[in-house]
Amino acid sequence: MTDFIPTRAIGILGGTFDPIHYGHLRPCLDLLQQLNLAEVRLMPNHIPPHRAAPGSNSAHRLAMATLAVEHCDELSVDTRELNRTTPSYTIDTLIELAAENPTTPVCFLIGLDSLNSLHTWHRWQELLDYCHLVVSYRPNYELTLAPEMQKLFEQVQTMDVEVLQQQKQGRILLWPSTQLEISATRIRQLIKHQQSPQYLLPDNVLSYIHKNNLYK
Repeated sequence: MTDFIPTRAIGILGGTFDPIHYGHLRPCLDLLQQLNLAEVRLMPNHIPPHRAAPGSNSAHRLAMATLAVEHCDELSVDTRELNRTTPSYTIDTLIELAAENPTTPVCFLIGLDSLNSLHTWHRWQELLDYCHLVVSYRPNYELTLAPEMQKLFEQVQTMDVEVLQQQKQGRILLWPSTQLEISATRIRQLIKHQQSPQYLLPDNVLSYIHKNNLYK
């Protein structure tokens, strides 16, 4: 058996991005820099399994995400989930990424709310076979895990950032990062009621929304 010789870890952030906003982007940049990630890929869902279908179609959400990261070389958009006709199950994506990048650790970026509900995800017990979980603190959330998740968390939690680079998968890291109280729901509501969401999302994304009459 050969030793695992890793390349720098990458980060993955999934979501509907309907629309993408600074509450998505700033934590990505924090984690990129603080965890020494090679890149962070934003991965828009096509059919999210755990929430209602997005209000805007895949083409619009992809266009907005692409605009949002156009000035940051280390942030990019991965379209693989948009190209599927099936629900966007995280485990399928992680298996693909592991096959494509056999020496690259993958850090799947989630919030505390997602960790709290992780035991409801499709094939959740297999996720850590293909990635590390990096859990970013969000305002007003407490860590209250289901019993099966609590046991797993105690077994695999790490506070050592270097472990994410040295091991291919299998760890959970809780990491504080800049948290902005911005929600896509609030942005859509503001636009619907003809109020401005300026400074909550990139200007080029807001211009795209207005140009295409989204969320009205």
